[in-house]
This record gives sequence, structure tokens and C-alpha cells, in this order.
Amino acid sequence: MTTTTVDSSRTEHGSMKYVVGLSIVAALGGLLFGYDTAVISGGIGFLRAYFSLDAAETGWAASSALTGCLIGAAIAGWISDLSGRKRALMIAAILFTVSGVWSALADSLSSFALARIIGGVGIGMASLVCPLYIAEIAPAASRGKLVSINQFAIVSGILVVYFVNYFIANANTEPWNIQYGWRWMFGSETLPAVVFLVLLFVVPESPRWLVKQGKNESALGTLTRLGGKEHADRELASIREVIAQERGTTTQLFQPGMRIILVIGVVLAILQQVTGINVFMYYAPEIFKQLGSGTNAALLQTIIIGAVNLTFTIVALYTIDRFGRKPLMIIGSTGMGLSLAALGLAAYLQKTELWVLLFILGYIASFALSMGPVVWVVLSEIFPTHIRGRAMAIATLTLWAANYLVSQTFPMINESPWLVENFHHAAPFWLYALFCLVTIVFVVMFVPETKGKSLEEIEQMWRSRRAAAQDE
Repeated sequence: MTTTTVDSSRTEHGSMKYVVGLSIVAALGGLLFGYDTAVISGGIGFLRAYFSLDAAETGWAASSALTGCLIGAAIAGWISDLSGRKRALMIAAILFTVSGVWSALADSLSSFALARIIGGVGIGMASLVCPLYIAEIAPAASRGKLVSINQFAIVSGILVVYFVNYFIANANTEPWNIQYGWRWMFGSETLPAVVFLVLLFVVPESPRWLVKQGKNESALGTLTRLGGKEHADRELASIREVIAQERGTTTQLFQPGMRIILVIGVVLAILQQVTGINVFMYYAPEIFKQLGSGTNAALLQTIIIGAVNLTFTIVALYTIDRFGRKPLMIIGSTGMGLSLAALGLAAYLQKTELWVLLFILGYIASFALSMGPVVWVVLSEIFPTHIRGRAMAIATLTLWAANYLVSQTFPMINESPWLVENFHHAAPFWLYALFCLVTIVFVVMFVPETKGKSLEEIEQMWRSRRAAAQDE
């Protein structure tokens, strides 16, 4: 339901607690995003043994959800623009629930993959709509921090499922885990999915979407509760002005002076993935086992990765609106590249697992401080209001395509006889390090700083650039 009445005690200054509360509920979609994508890390080894999978089939088992993510990202913008951000999130919650139950009951690789694809559609939708919704309700001064709550929720979901995987595997024997343990891992997603769906019934629709639908009174009520009466009047006028000035369709993104927005969004989305983050999210236990750890030790080391990921995401929450988006991406990509280069060297020299863990933790910390939260913040900010959902869909679609490519090919690259013989499992890490260098160059040359600007000010910046380009 949409909030149209406002507590008079909140009409002057609004309620920051209310803003944060709505952001947290929306970010539960991010928690399920992280939970659903990372659950595979604990189950993939047992799943591989249960279904007797080869390297390509293992890659498909791990990455099948990502094909669903492509579908979800492709339709999420259209659904969120047509029926609202709130309804899109509710659909995602239902898909998460269905996927959790189905994947736990799967009796073949194809059935399992189909269940994971359904969950992937939910992930793709949540990955787009959660940060979009938060960005559209957040005040400019704290938007970066609030949108980063979604990234905090993603890494929280990852850490929670690492614990779930560890306790399920640790409490039972290897044969039991091969037969049943992985089913409990995937089925455990059902509980947070149902909680997310229930909570969505009490959040309001995005005020910017309501204005686009001509529901100005409902939008004003929500804006008042978010920031107070003066803020609401000013924000409503600003939103209406921007929407009135914007006409046309997504094809505007390809016009001179505007297509750079699409390029920046798409390239950042791809670079977030081809720098290798989900190799560690999906395959970390198998990497550790490959380098000498037992099953329980590998899962425990994966929990350490999740804890570092969460810790440095919290750091990002406090730095993204202080230092800005661009400096964090440059610093973080540098740390990621150095860590990956060192990890590749350790793998090449066949050093102990301690060194491997330290280098992976350095990479994870650098990613969580920068490319993890910052890319989602930038994607939620840079596109014009009237096509923000569809434009984010294009960028998010390419993000999941890149994720699929990396996740599907990692086992094949990592287990390639020629590469193993000549590089001792170092090749994929050095490849991802090279993409970190590409990221640094691209951010320095093309990405603008959006810190402290309202969504309308960012849109005015792009409109000015378009006008300048048309005058040339």
C-alpha cells in the first residue's frame, strides 16, 4: 500500500529513521541476492560428486543461476517502470522462495539448473530494483551511504550462507553431505525469502515512480514523511520539472552527448565482474581444497573471506559520501590488481595455503571498499529519471552476462591441462589482475564524480553535455 497520510510530528523535518528503515527492507533483496549466489560455494563440491559432473558441467551447475539473472535484469526495468519498484521486488521475493524449495528437491542436474535459473531471475530483478528504489527515496547527502546498505546486505547474505554451509557440512559425514547436505544448503534460502515478501507489504512505492504515474498526492505524502514538508514540496517540484523536460524512450541514450552515460554504466558493470569477484564467492572452498585444505577447513576459510567482505563494506558505507565514488574505485582496483597478481604468483610457485588466504583477503577487502558498493551506487545515479529502470536494466544485464562468462569459464581455465602444466593455476588470477588495470584507466579517463549531487542535478549535468554536443 502507498502511504498518503503523514504524522504531523514528522512533517517539518521528516524521519531519517523511516528512510533507513525502508532502505533496510529493500536491501533484504540484496541479502537474498548474496545468499542465493553464494550458497553454491558450499554445495558445489557435494553436488559435483552426487551428479558425477565434469569441469564444464560443474561450471554450468555454478553459473546456471546467472542465466536467470540475465532474464531478470532484462525484464526488471520494464516491470519496475510499468508496475512500480515495490511490485517488482515482491515478484523477486516469490521467485527466491520457489527456487529455494525446488533446488532442494532436484533429482537431476537439469532440474537443479532450472530451479537455479528461476532464483536467478529473482536475483537479476533484485540487483536492479533494490538500489534503484533506495536511490529514489534517499536524500542526496546520504544517498551513497544508503544505497551501499544494499551492498552491505549482499555481503551479509554471503557471510550468513557461508556459516549455514559450514554448520550443515561440519555436522554430518561426507557421504551424508553428498546425498543430502547440499539440499539443506539450497533449501535454507526459503526462510529469508518469505520474510522479505511479508515486509514488502508495508513499504510505500517510490515517490519518483508515483509522480511519473501522475499520483502526485501519494508521492507528496511519502516525500513528506521521508524529509519533511519543505523538502517534500521542493523535491516534488524538482521531480515534476525533470520528468516534464524528459521525453522519448531509451533510444535517447544513443544520442550525441548522452550515449556516454550508457557506455559508462555498461563498462563499469562488466569490469566489476571480469576482475574476478565471483570466482571467490562461488569457488573459494574448491580453490582452498585444490591448494591443500580439507573440506571443513576450506569452508571455515570461506567464512573468513565473508567476514572481511562484510567488514570493509562497512568501511565503504562511511567513506563513499566522504571521499567520493571515483577515488574509491581507483584505490580499490589498485589493491585488487596487486592482490590478484600476488595470488597468481603464489599459485605459480605453489606456496602454502596461508599465503593464498592472505592474498585473497587483500583482494576481497579492496573490492568491498570500492567496486562492490560503488558500481551499484553509480548505476543507480547516472541515468535520467524517466528511463532509469530500463537503462539500469541494460547495464545490469551486461553485468550478469560478464558474471556468467567468468563463472562458467573459471573451472575450464583453472583445470586446463596445458595451463596447469605451465602456470600451476595462476593463469585465471593474472587475467583478472589485467582487467583491474583496465578498470583504473577507464575510471580515471571517463567516470565523473557524482558525490553530493541530487539525482536531478546529475540529470541536468548530462542534459548540459547533450546540449553542448548538439551545438558542436
